[in-house]
Amino acid sequence: MSQLPKNTPPVKGPIPLRLPPNLEAVYANFALITHSPAEVVVDFAHLLPGMNQARVCARVVMSPLSAKLVLRALTENLGKYEAQYGEIRIPEGATLAGQLFGRPIGHESGPDTPPTE
Repeated sequence: MSQLPKNTPPVKGPIPLRLPPNLEAVYANFALITHSPAEVVVDFAHLLPGMNQARVCARVVMSPLSAKLVLRALTENLGKYEAQYGEIRIPEGATLAGQLFGRPIGHESGPDTPPTE
């Protein structure tokens, strides 16, 4: 990583964000979240009818603190979204992933994973 010059003042307010010109957006409608004591891993995937498996398009690894801050930012932003556009209703019953494929495979059960039947 490059080092900051020694006399660089701390950033006040929002941190400037630079998007590379070749950055591609990816579509995800499914996420699988796992964790260890030191990190939280979010695999973003897209799952479409007719596909025999979900395709992971991005993996984000972060500290538990960063994950909690992302959760707070998502909660705040979804609150603003719902205030403007109305409540986002979550369908009752099975998830899209469950309807199409059942339980995701490739991940072992752990203390936070319910046993399979």
